[in-house]
Amino acid sequence: MAQFPRDETSILGLAQEIADGLAANTEIYPAPPVSTEDLNAALADCAAARDAVQTAKAALEQAVSAKQLSFDALEDKMKKEIRYAENTVDYDNAKLKLIGWGGRKTATPLEAPGQAGNLVIRSQGEGRIDLAWEKPADGGKVAAYKIKCREYAPGAVWINADTAMETKITLAGQIQGKELEYCVVAVNKAGEGVASNTVTAML
Repeated sequence: MAQFPRDETSILGLAQEIADGLAANTEIYPAPPVSTEDLNAALADCAAARDAVQTAKAALEQAVSAKQLSFDALEDKMKKEIRYAENTVDYDNAKLKLIGWGGRKTATPLEAPGQAGNLVIRSQGEGRIDLAWEKPADGGKVAAYKIKCREYAPGAVWINADTAMETKITLAGQIQGKELEYCVVAVNKAGEGVASNTVTAML
C-alpha cells in the first residue's frame, strides 16, 4: 500500500501527479471532491511559499555575512584606536579609562601551593604501593607533586621517591621488609607546599 509522502518535494510531486491524473481521466474520476483548478492553485501556493522561504534564507545568510563583516571592520578600527591610546599615554590606567579602556593588568606573583591532603594507600604488594591524595585547597597552582619516602625510624631522612602530575601514583621497586613512611608535597616555580599527612607500610 502506498504511503503518503512526508518531505515537501515528494508532496509537491504527488500533488502534481494527482492533478494531472484527474484532469486526464475525467471519465474515471468525474466528480473529485476538490477540483483540479483548486488543487493546482493550492499546489502553486505551496511552491511559491517554498520559494519565498528559500529566498528569505538566502537573504538572511547575506545579512548575517554582512553583519559579521561590519563587526570585523569595527573591531579592527577599535583595536587600532586602543593601541594608539595605550602607546600615547604609556598604559596609564586612569587616562585609558577616559575612553572606556584599561591599562595592563598587574601581574599577580605566583604563590607556593598549599598542603596536599588526605594521603591514603589504595593498595600494596611486594615492593609496590599505590598512593592517592587530594589537591591543595589553597595556595598557588600546582605544577607537580613530589612523593617522599623514608624508613619509619628515628632520624631517618626524607628522600624523593618519585614525581606525579596527577593526584595518584604507583611506586614500584620499593624497599621490602622494612616499615616505610610516605608523604606528598605539592610544588610549583614559587616553591613547595606543606607536606601532606603521612602513611606507613611494610612491603
